[in-house]
Amino acid sequence: MGVLNRPGDINSYGYNDDSFPTESSEVQLETEESIRRAFFSYTPESPRPTPLASIELRKMRHVKYVLGGIDFLASYWTSLDASKPWLCYWILHSLDLLGYKIPEKLAERAISTISHMQCETGGFAGGPGQEAHLAPTYAAVNVLAIIGTKEAYDVINRTTLLEFLLRVKQKDGSFTMTVGGETDVRGSYCAMSAATITNIMTPELTSGAAEFVGRCQTYEGGLGGYPGVEAHGGYAFCGLAALELLGRTDVLDVDTFVKWSASRQMSLEGGFQGRTNKLVDGCYSFWMGGVFPIIGKMLESFDADNSVLDFVYDRDALQEYMLVACQSKTGGLRDKPS
Repeated sequence: MGVLNRPGDINSYGYNDDSFPTESSEVQLETEESIRRAFFSYTPESPRPTPLASIELRKMRHVKYVLGGIDFLASYWTSLDASKPWLCYWILHSLDLLGYKIPEKLAERAISTISHMQCETGGFAGGPGQEAHLAPTYAAVNVLAIIGTKEAYDVINRTTLLEFLLRVKQKDGSFTMTVGGETDVRGSYCAMSAATITNIMTPELTSGAAEFVGRCQTYEGGLGGYPGVEAHGGYAFCGLAALELLGRTDVLDVDTFVKWSASRQMSLEGGFQGRTNKLVDGCYSFWMGGVFPIIGKMLESFDADNSVLDFVYDRDALQEYMLVACQSKTGGLRDKPS
């Protein structure tokens, strides 16, 4: 229940540290105060309240912001030199979601860029001459799928892609992000997504994959990166989405997963945190927000109209947090006002 979706004095609602302040509780209260300031002009307490109906997604400002990253990025972006397919994906995916028709020349440039990231031994790397890695492979395949032309799909060598996926597949059903790399459920999702889009799912590839994700469920109900670690919003989405692609959400304790997921929505802010006792963060509007449509499908068996999902999380509060607290007037989104 976010700031605009509840009755009463906004100053009496929020986190209570029981008069035992800690470093984390103080930062939480500071964050809540920044949210209150962002929302203040929309509340009755404001001298001249702004109508709630005036809140909107400023699509063209976001389009302009995203397009600004195509030809020039500041020098500090060199830290993402191994994430070039991700830069392409973030830009094209944003434009696609905003309903902006991707220009033909931009699509051609993206196809050319991604083609230079494909490795001879299969999969895609974060940059030319680098090693194949599941994360940029996921991004690259999705870029080409967003473009959706024959020229785009023809870039993908499906034979060597499957060979790469099988090389990073482990005996316990998990996937390493690269040959000899780390194992976590990001790999499970990236592999299942790339294989689904390119239609190269095989029994060998999927064997044990669902069971590994199931072992990542924690005592809280969420999913960690691998068995035995803390539940995390990003890993929860990756794991659940992988299971949905596998048709194996049955391996989860659904009740505890739903409870943990719903508990990540912050009571005052309306947005999501990624882990227990962490701050609200706009990026989890994607990671945690993306969990609920899948949960809705899982609950269809006993809720034909899916109305139960409205009681699991507050969609309006989430939208208000993103549009009021995270949306920049000049375009783009941030994780929180401060």
